[in-house]
Amino acid sequence: MSVVGAPEQQQVVSAARFKSSGAAPARRTIDETIAFRAGFLTDYQNEAYSKRYLAEVERVRAAEAKASPGSHDLTEAFAKGLFKLMASKDEYEVARLYSDGEFAKALKEQFDGDASVKVSLAPPLLARRDKVTGHLRKREFGGWILNAFEILTRFKFLRGTAFDPFGYTSERRMERALPGEYSAMILRHLDSAKPQDWPRLVVLAKSAELVRGYGHIKEVNVARYRQECARLEAAIGQPVAQAAE
Repeated sequence: MSVVGAPEQQQVVSAARFKSSGAAPARRTIDETIAFRAGFLTDYQNEAYSKRYLAEVERVRAAEAKASPGSHDLTEAFAKGLFKLMASKDEYEVARLYSDGEFAKALKEQFDGDASVKVSLAPPLLARRDKVTGHLRKREFGGWILNAFEILTRFKFLRGTAFDPFGYTSERRMERALPGEYSAMILRHLDSAKPQDWPRLVVLAKSAELVRGYGHIKEVNVARYRQECARLEAAIGQPVAQAAE
């Protein structure tokens, strides 16, 4: 009888699945990489969500092909950044990853016999806040939570709707605003970007990498990300020497 704890296991399983699928950009063409991410987003939400991703990536790709034939730097950075922001690990996604069979498979591979599972989570609607820091505190859930995950994953169609019980927390509102903000930020520069601005747009697109973590850590990183975006956007359209100051 063994015990498994915390979302770290879910992250390991998720990362292993992504790598085993051959999703690493160095091993696949840009078309294959984009298609893989689109397929992931279909499982994450639905086909319409995936098509939204593809449409926005294609708009960036077409603009880059026109302005800088043969270059894919901006398209790759944007495709990666938008995917990262659209596939945030909310309650529905955590439930899906624990319920899709990969987690159970990992348990069987790592432990003999039946495993007694305990999961440490800090769900915004259930977790208490630390009286000193104000941060959400993790609490331990028994194996029954895996059955609850199987039920919850069936309701992912509620994500982002007025009926989403998790959508009213500040963290979820923040996460769900980010993809739209990010796309609008990149897309509004495409038609007017000058030759010297394209490398700047690539750096701007890569700024999504700053958005990481959970809870209060993610809030700090999102604030940092938005500040960096504002700084980088201010340089677009300026002469190279002036932008570097």
